[in-house]
Amino acid sequence: MSLTYVLEVVLAVLVLGAAVWTIVARSAFSSAVGFVSYGLLLSLVWVQLAAVDVALTEAAIGSGLTGVLLLSAAATLRATEGTSGTGPGLAMRVAAAICCGFVTVAVAAVVLTLPEPSPTLAPEVVAALPATGVGNPVTGVLMAFRALDTLLEKVVLVLALIGVWSFAPDRYWGGHPGLSHRLSADGVLPFFARTLPPLGVLLGIHLMWTGADAPGGAFQGGTVLAAMWLLVMMAGVRDAPAIRERWLRLALVSGPVVFLAVGLVGMLAAGAFLAYPVAIAKPLILLIEVPMLLTIALALGLLVAGPPERTAQSL
Repeated sequence: MSLTYVLEVVLAVLVLGAAVWTIVARSAFSSAVGFVSYGLLLSLVWVQLAAVDVALTEAAIGSGLTGVLLLSAAATLRATEGTSGTGPGLAMRVAAAICCGFVTVAVAAVVLTLPEPSPTLAPEVVAALPATGVGNPVTGVLMAFRALDTLLEKVVLVLALIGVWSFAPDRYWGGHPGLSHRLSADGVLPFFARTLPPLGVLLGIHLMWTGADAPGGAFQGGTVLAAMWLLVMMAGVRDAPAIRERWLRLALVSGPVVFLAVGLVGMLAAGAFLAYPVAIAKPLILLIEVPMLLTIALALGLLVAGPPERTAQSL
């Protein structure tokens, strides 16, 4: 029995344990902590499966930003826990358990009945990758082979943010999101908010830039930038910007706009929408990823911040 096999078994047990804890925990805060732990352990599983890009995304989104949202929701609901009546009854619990068991069996059946070797388009991707100029197959797929999907994902991200903003009362529309914390200047959180962001910004830009040839990309880098920005806002070092700010709105749409513009140029230069001339494919992909990094960072940070709840006069 090899050491790798032992570590994989231990990791599988920890993942299952964290999943069970998340479900059976009595309080929302405990469940949120269990979910964050589960996501981090799942990132190690993806690393073990050699899917480093997926691992980075899981750690950043699954545990990072989603964890912040769940912990914030748990803190908001803490005062109401125990006063909202009884929980789900036995029939509801049994029905949920049966549904979960059915889904588990169905997924296992699909995986176990896959033909050998499993169907894959990986050889075709690798063969066509040189035409994109990038060395990372994931980036090649996202930015070239399914570029339209990637463009629409960024559009959906901006539309989701507009949807969150629409929940603001009319009197606060155009104002500041609800993050307005005033902590002691010599506290731990303000200290981290002043020391970590420079390193986080460098890491986010590095992940975006190296994503062309190594694991990383605009989404992973943008998530790191969003986390640093949220840390600064939550510590009260800087306030959340008013959503009426013109620079903010221009920055939010810069990624999709540049992506769309390059796609339209491709119709003239390469004969198809979102096609890249082979000679300049990599520079065009990097040109798209730079504003996408900004759009992703701003959108994710503002999604967590929530709808406007304050005006400039109420600060």
